[in-house]
Amino acid sequence: MFENDLIRIEIEESEVPWLKIFTQVERREFSECTAAEKSAILEALDVIEKEMLAYYQPFKINIASFGNYVPLVHWHIMARFKEDSFFPEPMWGKKQREGHLLLPSFDTFCEKVDMKLEKTLNAVLKPTAIVNT
Repeated sequence: MFENDLIRIEIEESEVPWLKIFTQVERREFSECTAAEKSAILEALDVIEKEMLAYYQPFKINIASFGNYVPLVHWHIMARFKEDSFFPEPMWGKKQREGHLLLPSFDTFCEKVDMKLEKTLNAVLKPTAIVNT
């Protein structure tokens, strides 16, 4: 996925579309991030959410920031569907049913996000690398 000097975006393997944004520099709390890091994170959150809504048309987008297991600032962005295995619980909550989602290509979605982030974040900082996973 996308990477530059401030942030990197990784894929979380899941039945639902799920991306994670990490700072490149180890920081425990969002308040410790530089203004540029905060700007890059918020811009990436905005781009990913809008692309998920347009591409997948989910019931809801979940955005969360936890750092209990990974003490590094990071954000989870997930497209949620009433038919997914855990809805309305969080994806790490109690399974509600066997989900059988038929969704458009996740690879195509990631390519769209990558292109959009290149355009929007290039205005702030030129990406040093784009890594496909």
